[in-house]
Amino acid sequence: MKKNMGTIDRALRVLVAITIAVLFYANIISGTLAIILLVFAAIFILTSFVSFCPLYYPFKITTRKTRTE
Repeated sequence: MKKNMGTIDRALRVLVAITIAVLFYANIISGTLAIILLVFAAIFILTSFVSFCPLYYPFKITTRKTRTE
């Protein structure tokens, strides 16, 4: 797995995941929608920690800055 996520992309995913968790624990979202959003939040956290997004791979998308040496 080659890293394909930049710092801003990772930070935004973590921020969205935290927001979803707060909305769930504050009972603002509930039911099936809450479960679906919590699954997405878990995926966002996981992909942020490994710096790899499987959906970016087939399209050769990368948000990671390349080094010029």
